[in-house]
Amino acid sequence: MKAFKTLLILILTIFSQANFAQTAEANRENEFKPSPVNQPGSNYPMVNAKGQVRTQISAPEAKLVQLDIGGVKYDMVKDEAGVWTGESAPQDVGFHYYQLNIDGASVPDPGSLYFYGANRWGSGIEVPSPDEDFFAMKNVPHGNVEQILFPSKSTNTSRRAYVYTPPGYGVNRQERYPVLYLQHGYGENETSWPNQGRANLIMDNLLAEGKIRPFIIVMTYGMTNEIEFGGLKDFDIKPFQTVLVDELIPYIDTNYRTKANKKHRAMAGLSMGAFETKLITLNKPEVFSHYALFSGGTYQPEELQDRAKPALVFISTGSKERPDAVKSAVSNLKKAGFNAVSYVSEETAHEFHTWRRSLYQLAPLLFKIEQ
Repeated sequence: MKAFKTLLILILTIFSQANFAQTAEANRENEFKPSPVNQPGSNYPMVNAKGQVRTQISAPEAKLVQLDIGGVKYDMVKDEAGVWTGESAPQDVGFHYYQLNIDGASVPDPGSLYFYGANRWGSGIEVPSPDEDFFAMKNVPHGNVEQILFPSKSTNTSRRAYVYTPPGYGVNRQERYPVLYLQHGYGENETSWPNQGRANLIMDNLLAEGKIRPFIIVMTYGMTNEIEFGGLKDFDIKPFQTVLVDELIPYIDTNYRTKANKKHRAMAGLSMGAFETKLITLNKPEVFSHYALFSGGTYQPEELQDRAKPALVFISTGSKERPDAVKSAVSNLKKAGFNAVSYVSEETAHEFHTWRRSLYQLAPLLFKIEQ
């Protein structure tokens, strides 16, 4: 009888510990914490380990307030003080745009930093990801991101670009660098890759780990003739192609220490930027040697035939997009003798975490061999 009681106590102890562990894990998943991209001192918006987003705003006179994220609106609840609080369903890991809807008016959340996307300056949230270390701010040497204004005769204006130069660029005045021209997506602009894309931090971390050769990144606005959403079929690439190839590239080669030739020049873009990349690299094969499309179409072997082979063709997508089409296209390119690489970002869709991961995978493949 005594042995039975001892065994029973042991079993109950083990069960209690297991239950406690499960409860603790559930509490950790349900615990909301301030987003890392909040305004200084703001506790809201918040996010938990499950990817739920919680927002809060004071609007005593409002009749209906909603959180609008991921294409879904979630009703928020008002307390006696007129403060509205609401939560979303779990979101994919990574960065997401969102807004608040107050009595029919869509407005930014004053608690978050603002990012340019969806054709506006608006709110953003960072959902925790197990692999976020690759774009984290670390104690490593950092490069510089500077804004430039370059003359554009074709558009009769000065246009803006952001230029990332790697750590040490300002020290060794003799060294010259390859260049990646990196394009944003529809509804975004030249601030998108350095801000929500974390392109500079991805580069800094890869360089600190010795995984890539240093190179410059240039990011500029990809629109010269405005189009409505869904109207890309009517987009004329020629005006932007002129800006990029005839105006921006010469400006960069004149004002930065670049290796100013095709072999040391790459172009990549996400979504609409991938569409632009494909058109320009096909139209101007003498300008770029490395091509990369993130969530924006594919190349077919016949499109690349009868011209100098690119040094690299990189095509990526999220696993919730069209991974089979990307894999198939790259397989066909390889069979045709092209150096082609596919990458699929697991458990992400048409969103910035897919594209951050894509840049992280692409960068070590660029300019690998001195040419």
